[in-house]
Amino acid sequence: MKLRTSAAATALALAAALTLTACADDSSGDGATPSASASSSPATEAPEPTKEDVAALESVKVEGKAGAEPKVTFETPLEVSVPTSRVIDEGDGAELAEGMKITMDTVAFLGTDGSTQGSSWEQKAPQSFILGDANYGVLTEPLTGQKVGTRLLVANPVQGQDGSTATMVNVVEVTDATKVPSRAEGTAVEPEKGLPTVTLDDSGKPSVEIPDGYEAPKDLVAQTLIKGDGAKVTKDQTVTAQYTGWTLDGEQFDSSWDRGTPSSFSLQQVIPGWTDGLAGQTVGSQVLLVIPADQAYGAEKSDSNELAGQTLVFVVDILDAD
Repeated sequence: MKLRTSAAATALALAAALTLTACADDSSGDGATPSASASSSPATEAPEPTKEDVAALESVKVEGKAGAEPKVTFETPLEVSVPTSRVIDEGDGAELAEGMKITMDTVAFLGTDGSTQGSSWEQKAPQSFILGDANYGVLTEPLTGQKVGTRLLVANPVQGQDGSTATMVNVVEVTDATKVPSRAEGTAVEPEKGLPTVTLDDSGKPSVEIPDGYEAPKDLVAQTLIKGDGAKVTKDQTVTAQYTGWTLDGEQFDSSWDRGTPSSFSLQQVIPGWTDGLAGQTVGSQVLLVIPADQAYGAEKSDSNELAGQTLVFVVDILDAD
């Protein structure tokens, strides 16, 4: 994945350090959909940490008051076999529950040599995610039932491009938690004729029907289906969304609906069709995107990415934007 700013690079490093199956390799070209490295299948139950994992995390020393980047020290190399966490400080704010949008500051260290891998405090760029999102599975169990203000220490084994595994050590401080809608809410918009037809079930989950003879457009199509009354989204924001993606033959390849929670992602870290198609839309809107291959995963087919060379169709519910 090619990133466009140093802040985006930091955000990606911190997100990778906190994902359940974090991996430094991304063959998706110029960008990715929010879950390009995540499976649409339900997450399996995480294995329990060993006594050695718990002891390794207990050896990490965290100093400093809440609200500022902490000083973190540990003997290297530090390794755990599975994601392992412990609460450093309990919060006194609102209780955290699955489905909430969690805003946090976090700093990551490489267990091999203790080097810093990124800090949202340094970048002045807090990170957000939906509690329960499978992409952030290592945080769901330890944070659910905690409160805003909680500081959490997390160690997580991650895989590098060469197949080797190293442990990432994170301190996470929850600074805010808010409820977000479960689906787009607003005024229905009559779409242009001839576009793929979108149907919603009772929960709001979309399905799509591609018209017979529909030809892939040369330019990006961004058709508002529901007009929300929230603020306009800009290209530098982090968006929380429900979405489903299909190839032009109507085959679904990804869906946050199927994973059970929305996804949060920076518009600086996605394929160009997402960035250009969602910027300018309003929070609360539902948008149909038909994205030519050159604005998705590249115009040329590739053995490393089955979506390369394909026109893609998405229905996106914009639930929130930071």
